[in-house]
Amino acid sequence: MPAMLKRIIPVAILVLGLIVFFALGLDEYASFDALAGNRRWLIDAVADHAVLSALIFFLTYATMIAFSIPGGAVMSVAGGFLFGQWFGLLYNVSAATLGATILFIAAKWAIGDALRKRAGPWLQRMEEGFRKNAFSYLLALRLVPAFPFWAVNLAPALLGVRFSTYVFATFIGIIPGGFVFSTFGAGIGSILDAGGEISVSAILTPQIITALVGLAILALVPVVYRKFKSIS
Repeated sequence: MPAMLKRIIPVAILVLGLIVFFALGLDEYASFDALAGNRRWLIDAVADHAVLSALIFFLTYATMIAFSIPGGAVMSVAGGFLFGQWFGLLYNVSAATLGATILFIAAKWAIGDALRKRAGPWLQRMEEGFRKNAFSYLLALRLVPAFPFWAVNLAPALLGVRFSTYVFATFIGIIPGGFVFSTFGAGIGSILDAGGEISVSAILTPQIITALVGLAILALVPVVYRKFKSIS
């Protein structure tokens, strides 16, 4: 199989997955309204088939992240709602890490190496600087909710980040945000019973965002220290 075709296949699969997702109207189910409207059926399904429900949830979440399908916030809330705060956190973080890792591998295989070969010195300098502090940079990017999850999944593949660094930083970095969404999800039953609505703005309050940004700044302390040490 020609090398170019090998690189195209992963990209084609990802694009095809997105097309199928929207063509079948599945995006209607990846919403807070769908979660609220089907909550009784979902609760009964988990009660009757706990292990199967957890497996389906895990694979669905991982697949959505791997294909960069919108709805990660909904799935994270659903994890806490269906499986409780702690099991929801475990499933959310593990599935998101698996999906992000699959996308990382696909991007690195398809375009990462080819892009670096064709790029100029500017990318090489950026790549070198990023890789020196890859764990800290990735940790900070994962912690700040302002950065799109799919973009943070792809960028390290293009900058030559090591696989082990990427997986570890991803897993650790999404735990705080995952905890927030899982905890919120575990308590949405009372919100819905009271006639309230679920939204990302209700979850990521200014206080929560400030706390996550604070953690991101702490993650960058080693980078600042190294730069300061090199100057002095």
